[in-house]
Amino acid sequence: MIPGGEVKLNELYQEVILDHNKRPRNFKKIEGANACSHGKNPLCGDDFYLYLNKDAQGIIREAGFIGQGCAISKSSASIMMSLIEGKGAAEAEKLKDAFIRFLTAESVDEALRAEVGKLKIFEGVRNFPVRVKCAALIWRTLEDALKNNGAHEVSTENEETNQ
Repeated sequence: MIPGGEVKLNELYQEVILDHNKRPRNFKKIEGANACSHGKNPLCGDDFYLYLNKDAQGIIREAGFIGQGCAISKSSASIMMSLIEGKGAAEAEKLKDAFIRFLTAESVDEALRAEVGKLKIFEGVRNFPVRVKCAALIWRTLEDALKNNGAHEVSTENEETNQ
């Protein structure tokens, strides 16, 4: 890597996170959603509602979220929206599992980095256990929405990480 290359990459990652925070994608309530969930982190105030429309085959045709949170939680939600639309529930669940592993594992190899794709911009979050919960909140909310297909609340208050 060229000198300063890592710093420039970190700056790019920060720009992407800040852009998704300022202009979140799919920041909307979906009327008539057939799967939804409410995720809340009472320790920091992140609070999001997730809405999904899945077709008969379980493909996520539309995804949206509303709420408030820090730049990490809102950008994680925004990026997730674009990654899960058009995917089946099982594929979305697999991505969620990989991302949670990515955030919480003691070490991350290139295979896991490749598996999470765009989400690797959150790698710096791994060093801050409290921020891991921010990045993971919407993904835990997705997990609940996919399992329960109804309005439920997810809390990260007692969630543990390996950090």
